[in-house]
Amino acid sequence: MSHSYSNNYVHAIFGTKDRKDLIPPDFEKRLYSFIAAVARKHNIPLLAAGGNPNHSHILFLLPAPISLASAINLFKVNSSRFMNDRGFAFHWQNGYGAFSVSSSHLEKVTAYIRGQREHHTKLTFEQEFVALLKNTGVSYDPKFVFG
Repeated sequence: MSHSYSNNYVHAIFGTKDRKDLIPPDFEKRLYSFIAAVARKHNIPLLAAGGNPNHSHILFLLPAPISLASAINLFKVNSSRFMNDRGFAFHWQNGYGAFSVSSSHLEKVTAYIRGQREHHTKLTFEQEFVALLKNTGVSYDPKFVFG
């Protein structure tokens, strides 16, 4: 084949360093607008971005020429720099969760990401993340999930 084709939607989740509340609620919109700008700059279609003070969710279409790890790194490195440049002592935790999403579930995952504030009145980030690992069949060692 002379071209590369793919259709891989990814729901990625990454926490702040030590899962501390490092994203001020009144700054979230600026952070996620910046993440959208990073996506546009690198031709990564972003469908949704949101989260809470201690973690973020993004839903994007992974372009064929970009590896998953490279895409996540683009989002994390640039957004960390953005936060630090604005006076926040900010770091993301090493690692991430990334889950494939079928086209038929895009609206559901988008709504899930946009409803994070309400969702986390019932579950902590840790509970949510472990549930996602279990629900998607990802094997993990509980001793090492959160570092």
